[in-house]
Amino acid sequence: MKIYIAGKIAGDKRYRAKFREAAKSLEAMGHVVLNPATLPDGLNDRDYMQIALAMLNAADVAVFLPDYQESKGAMVEWAYCQRIGKDCALYMDVAGGGRL
Repeated sequence: MKIYIAGKIAGDKRYRAKFREAAKSLEAMGHVVLNPATLPDGLNDRDYMQIALAMLNAADVAVFLPDYQESKGAMVEWAYCQRIGKDCALYMDVAGGGRL
């Protein structure tokens, strides 16, 4: 299954490590992970959001990290998923043995 990871990036100095840990966990379960935290520095917010939404569209499901509600971008992703009917899950549920 292709999984997009959503969570707080802006203002979180540890975001790359946090997303990397989540990606490793999901990959260990056999999933293909689309990780926006791997995008290069230097793009503007609009560029990041356009790329993130393209990644999200390619995914089968979006998995939201615990801090997603602290992120304007992740909240846009959440609302977008709700609007188009994209399957969503909370990372803690999936990492705790829940099924996708």
